[in-house]
Amino acid sequence: MNAQDDQQTGWFGRLKSGLSKSSSKLTAGIAAIFKSRKLDAAALEELEDLLITADLGVATAALLTANLARDRFDKDVGDDEVRTALAANIAELLSPVARPLVIDRGHQPHVVMFVGVNGSGKTTTIGKMAQHYRAQGLTVMLAAADTFRAAAIEQLQIWGQRVGVPVVARAHGADSAAVAYEALARAQAENIDLLLIDTAGRLQNKTELMDELAKVVRVLGKQNPEAPHDRILVLDGTVGQNAHSQVQAFSELTDITGLVVTKLDGSARGGVVVSLTERFGLPIHAIGVGEAVADLDAFVADDFARNLMGLDQA
Repeated sequence: MNAQDDQQTGWFGRLKSGLSKSSSKLTAGIAAIFKSRKLDAAALEELEDLLITADLGVATAALLTANLARDRFDKDVGDDEVRTALAANIAELLSPVARPLVIDRGHQPHVVMFVGVNGSGKTTTIGKMAQHYRAQGLTVMLAAADTFRAAAIEQLQIWGQRVGVPVVARAHGADSAAVAYEALARAQAENIDLLLIDTAGRLQNKTELMDELAKVVRVLGKQNPEAPHDRILVLDGTVGQNAHSQVQAFSELTDITGLVVTKLDGSARGGVVVSLTERFGLPIHAIGVGEAVADLDAFVADDFARNLMGLDQA
């Protein structure tokens, strides 16, 4: 998550590689539609269908094709022109939600609670973010409040050792709110800048999870009425349109303030980021395109849009 030019170029390359499955599907499809052809009603319908199958969503696909038709209907267009126009429109849609996570050192600690279904990459995302912010000079602490899964506790402890940050944890099955309470008390006592809290994500037991998350928020609020300062939902990009139901479900469980979308390299469903934006308008703080720490970075609308359409950096 570094804006320096040399590292941004490196990230653009990783993003290009990570979105290659999504962009290849769109690039090939657009080339097949617009081979020596006018932008007529039939071509627009085929393009709209292609965008929907690439997980951009029905409403977004209709909006993008309508914008394209407004300027170019019944004109000869090439696939490069279409991809460039679509990328510009997608970037415009995404720009308002492309917002890096801002850490306020004045909170001491700034508390971020992470939610998401099991397997979304939540715990790994927390570890990567811990390393990123520690590299920026912040003091970081982790809280293993996903006590439902022993593997989640162990995974977070491994990240803590790797990054060199303390991890507050209790035994498997312990009260997750008690872990969060202890972590915030320690973070306050030790003047920690950033506290990252992992939580359980078993949506199949929704009532229990709702009660658990509400209790975590309640006990944090007793120590600091403003905590948690951010509630981030981590989504697995390979699930495509199912990500919508996850956002809906977790929004009912707690007040989601932002998203991180992971595993965008795992399928051709990268377009779901666009459809999520159109439907929910939640800030997207970061996206992930691989396992390495450097494969998680801040979400930049233009970079994402151009890579999704198989275009080089502008």
